[in-house]
Amino acid sequence: MSAPAVQKPRTARGRIPTLVLLTCAAIGVAGGVVLWGVTALSTLLFAVAPFASVALAGMWLLPATIALRLLQRPGVGLLVGLISGIVVLPYIGTNLWWAFFAELPFLLVLYRYWGTWLHFAGALIIGVVYPLFAAEYFNLWTMPLPAMIGFFALTIGSCLAGTAIGVVIADALRRAGVARLARRQPR
Repeated sequence: MSAPAVQKPRTARGRIPTLVLLTCAAIGVAGGVVLWGVTALSTLLFAVAPFASVALAGMWLLPATIALRLLQRPGVGLLVGLISGIVVLPYIGTNLWWAFFAELPFLLVLYRYWGTWLHFAGALIIGVVYPLFAAEYFNLWTMPLPAMIGFFALTIGSCLAGTAIGVVIADALRRAGVARLARRQPR
């Protein structure tokens, strides 16, 4: 006698399947734990060398990038950002902000295309936007032009690297069969 076939869970339109929620929760909690360490290290580095702390900025993209790459579903980046923000409680807004930029390129194409380059487009956008928003905090506008350019380059490089790490992790999880049932199924 053969084993029964595994059926894809049915959901009403607009509801998030339980498997997706559980997968997002796992990614969000793991991402939050990683971000605890990143936040602590970044805080220590900021006291000594503020530029060095910016080199870790791309790690804030990691949880959302993994979720978006692994599940290929609308909103999972923001959901994981919320969950990881709850884990790193004072940083809920920060996590959602970074997750928004990871999700933005997919939103712009109405979640119809999931190409790898869209992950990097989001990283590039936030790599440019973050220094503009953090300029006052880092006293960026008073720095010499080469330092400003270095700050932008370091932030962009960090965001691209964090995204690349997220893509590699998600691809490895996919090859291992993780979240197979929670992943978006092509029509």
